[in-house]
Amino acid sequence: MRWPGADSGGRLGTLDRVTVDRGGWLTRNVWVLSVVSLLQDTASELLYPLLPIYLTAVLGAPPSVVGAVEGAAEGAASLTKVASGPLGDRFARRPLIATGYGMAALGKLIVAAAGAWPGVLAGRVVDRLGKGLRGAPRDALLVDGIDTAARGRVFGFHRAMDTAGAVIGPLLGLAGYELFDHRIAPVLYLAVIPGVLSVLLVIWVRETKRPRESRPPVLAGLRQLPRRYWRVVAALVAFALVNFPDALLLLRLNEIGFGVAGVVLAYVGYNAVYALASYPAGALADKLTPPTVFAIGLVFFAVGYLGVGLTTNTVAAWVLIAVYGVFTACYDGVGKAWISTLIPHDLQSSAQGVFQGLSGFAVLGAGLWAGFLWGAAGQLPLLVSGGVGALFAVGLLIWNFVAPKGSDVPNANTVDRSTR
Repeated sequence: MRWPGADSGGRLGTLDRVTVDRGGWLTRNVWVLSVVSLLQDTASELLYPLLPIYLTAVLGAPPSVVGAVEGAAEGAASLTKVASGPLGDRFARRPLIATGYGMAALGKLIVAAAGAWPGVLAGRVVDRLGKGLRGAPRDALLVDGIDTAARGRVFGFHRAMDTAGAVIGPLLGLAGYELFDHRIAPVLYLAVIPGVLSVLLVIWVRETKRPRESRPPVLAGLRQLPRRYWRVVAALVAFALVNFPDALLLLRLNEIGFGVAGVVLAYVGYNAVYALASYPAGALADKLTPPTVFAIGLVFFAVGYLGVGLTTNTVAAWVLIAVYGVFTACYDGVGKAWISTLIPHDLQSSAQGVFQGLSGFAVLGAGLWAGFLWGAAGQLPLLVSGGVGALFAVGLLIWNFVAPKGSDVPNANTVDRSTR
């Protein structure tokens, strides 16, 4: 039995490639879209730690509403990702990206202006619909004309910039909370500013006009995705079923002794590690292979989840949250880079949209079963997920290193034919 996505020789597959000279990967689009993501994530993460408190303490919503709001928002994002992928292959991508970021900025304004929790729900859904709409077309433009051998660095750089916003945002939120005398409502309006700036920057994104005959009909693109793509997606989505939302990890920190400020700072620290490690992880994926680095990331996942599940020591928990940040760096951008090597240029948006949408639904499912089994301390879900993650890591490492050499795996001197 072969690992999903393996070729006939047993190695994990990528798109057929031909040898080319190395080219520059830090293009104008990579720069602009990375700064756009930094600004939008600053806006989003400014809200994230404050919103549960705002809903319950200010608007008087019960805790169940917090879960319902986030569940509806993330469900909307996942559904839109699946739909937006084929749209990005059929139509111009830049308008879809601009519309997505515009909806996110509008959603943040709706949240800030809401006087009751249904208004917050509406704002969060609009925000996440925008996230789902922009993601796949943006990721397709990020690798437009980029050698296969450099895509790990492209996604690594983008994730580093994006996650830097997740460090800046919560810190700005805490500063605004103090500045406005511990009133949350005025702080929410601050998030609109970087959100609007991110939309304006999309003007500088370049998109090469594609011939109409090269653009597949909306649903036809999905039917053209190769089997190796579906095998890899099946494996990654299966893992996502044990990768539950980070909010539960933060809840575990609170349960072992972290105060509110401590939880927020731990979240900032996690994102700082994630941001710092994202580009090195992407560069390593280009030097080795994306599956290898992804498997290494799963080792960090297992250590992080098992450790947080077992420890009651706050110092050890800080270390383990940093370990978990390294996992995310080896998982998010590297996973997208891996997917991008499996399909031709004209199907990039469809492939990324389906992968990210299905992964989002899987994470939602993980949150449901983990929340149901959480109990008083949350140890059981963490230990189950950590153990399953360790099994995934071992399986992927074995297949990647034991399988015969000389097969279809990306290296530093290759690129897929479709991007030439």
